[in-house]
Amino acid sequence: MGKAPEKPESIFAQITEDYRKIFGDDLLSVVLYGSGASGHYVPGKSDLNFLVVLTDKGMDGLEKAMDTVTRWWKSRVAVPLFMTKDYICSSLDAYPIEFLDMKLQHILVYGKDVFAGLEIQPGHLRLQVERELRGKLLHLRTRFLETEGKEKPIRELIRVSMTAFLSSFKALLSLLGVAVPRERRDIITTAARAIGVDAAIFMKCMDIREGADKFSRTELIDIYRYYMKEVDQLCRRVDEMKLPSEEVKDGQ
Repeated sequence: MGKAPEKPESIFAQITEDYRKIFGDDLLSVVLYGSGASGHYVPGKSDLNFLVVLTDKGMDGLEKAMDTVTRWWKSRVAVPLFMTKDYICSSLDAYPIEFLDMKLQHILVYGKDVFAGLEIQPGHLRLQVERELRGKLLHLRTRFLETEGKEKPIRELIRVSMTAFLSSFKALLSLLGVAVPRERRDIITTAARAIGVDAAIFMKCMDIREGADKFSRTELIDIYRYYMKEVDQLCRRVDEMKLPSEEVKDGQ
C-alpha cells in the first residue's frame, strides 16, 4: 500500500477484507462512487471514494477503522463515508442530489446494494437543485471580484464549480424524466437542451476544467462573464420549470 491503484477494482478484495476484519457481520455494504465508478478515474490524480454501510453496533465501534483509513489514504483512497441504512433513508430529503449521484453511478463492492429501490422525492430534489444553483451563482460573483482578474484563480473557480454543476445537471434530467447519459459532456448537452440554456459556454468551461483549452486571459474573463449569465438563466429556468407530475395535475 502507498501507491494509487491503476484500476479501482484491483483493490476491491483487499479493502473488503480489511473492513470485514474490523466490523465482521456489522459490515453491510461497501460501495464505490465518484470518478472510480463513472469511468473517469485517473491513477495518481483521482481519489477513490467509498461508502461503507454499517449496523448501529458497527457504528459504535467506528474508531476501530482509524488505522485502516490512514493506510488506505496513502493510496489515494479518500476517507470513506460511514453510514447506517437508517441514516441514508432519513437523509434523502436533506441530500437528494448527493444520493441521486451515488444511485446513478456506483459499483457494489460488497454486501447489499443500499441504492436498490431507493426513492428520492422530486420535490426535495428540485428544492436542493435551486438552492445549490443560486448559492453557486452568488459564490461565482463574489469570488470573481476577489480574483482581481488574474488568470489562475479564475481557472480554479471554473474548475471547481463545474463539478457541482454536473451533479445539478444530472438531478435536473432526473426531475424531467430524461435518461442521464454516462459521459460528462453528454450530460451537459442533454441537460442544456432540456432546460433551455447555452451548452457551448458550459463546454468551454469543461475544456478549462480538463486543462484542454488555450484561452487567453481576456478570453477567460469573457467566458466567465457569460458563464455567470447562463447560470443566472439556469436559475430562472429551474424556478419556472414544471415537473412531469405537476403537468399531469394541471391537465386534469
